[in-house]
Amino acid sequence: MANGFLVVDEKDWKDLTPERRDWLIFNTLQALDNRMMALEKRPLSDKCWSFMGGIVGGFAASLGIKWAS
Repeated sequence: MANGFLVVDEKDWKDLTPERRDWLIFNTLQALDNRMMALEKRPLSDKCWSFMGGIVGGFAASLGIKWAS
């Protein structure tokens, strides 16, 4: 399990029983839910800084595209 997610390739998936597949899907959904809850609990200031960073990054990208062409 890397970073809280189970990594299963196609070969391993074919060899799993249906019960084990269901368990892996359940664990993955639980991990996603926990990560989303952690993101939603972040303070408003973090969200505002992320928004402002997106604006600055978008503006910088637009300038870079304008200067490149």
